[in-house]
Amino acid sequence: MNPVRLSRRQVQRRRRTAGALFLLAAIVATYLALTATLLAPADTHGAKVARLAIFSKAVGEDLSVSVVLPSATADGPGKRPLLVFLHGRGGSADTFTGDEAMFKGLARLGARAPIVAFPDGGDHGYWHDRAEGDWGTYVMDEVIPQITERFDADPGRVAIGGISMGGFGAYDLALLRPGRFCAAGGHSPALWLSGGDSAPGAFDDAEDFERNDVIAKVQSDPGAFGEIPIWNDAGDEDPFLISDVRFDEALESGGADLTAHTWPGGHERGYWDSHWDAYLRFYAGALARCN
Repeated sequence: MNPVRLSRRQVQRRRRTAGALFLLAAIVATYLALTATLLAPADTHGAKVARLAIFSKAVGEDLSVSVVLPSATADGPGKRPLLVFLHGRGGSADTFTGDEAMFKGLARLGARAPIVAFPDGGDHGYWHDRAEGDWGTYVMDEVIPQITERFDADPGRVAIGGISMGGFGAYDLALLRPGRFCAAGGHSPALWLSGGDSAPGAFDDAEDFERNDVIAKVQSDPGAFGEIPIWNDAGDEDPFLISDVRFDEALESGGADLTAHTWPGGHERGYWDSHWDAYLRFYAGALARCN
């Protein structure tokens, strides 16, 4: 029997597919480990956790939101600012409410601590409007208005951030709604240089990827975020590092207000836990300066 010979293009396609599946498996394993911390309730360091359900017309189902209310008295007479923080693939509204490192970092902010909302973005909704549901519209037009009203947060001082899939979502939403946020941050953000390299299920098709290609957007317009502070960090062993650096380079070429870090570590809970203090200081500082 003669062996089957593959063309160079077929070999390259198979390698890309295998690489994407390997990356997807690593991301899901990371988030299963992260969410497993919920089995042992975290020390909230005085913060309270509220949970509510929002019926989303944009997505067509009931979705949970966990809201962390800091213990310290707010800084000044005004309303507290709001940080919307988006989970990664395989996560949920409760992914970070079992994470003591997050609560400890929030407590260290004292009176500057924002209210933090952790919405449920589905297993792999990737926080953008797509065939399965309008996840971006859900965050912008349902989560933020309802959280600010119910918890008396300042609707004019809102920041957005997220980890992995959530980091992509934070950038995507900030680019789609310029001027809405006081800051945007991505922590090990799931960014790809081409749709063919993206994880299965991240986008509906090539057109969906193109509409939400945050790297291409900042490469064509380095000032696309406007004047707001942007944060980007990734571990030196993170599989998204190359794409994240390309994102940084595009923003730096236009003089964006960018804080970028490459720290030791991979795409894993231990890496993020060691940097919650830095993440929250960034958002608190940007929200304090926001007019």
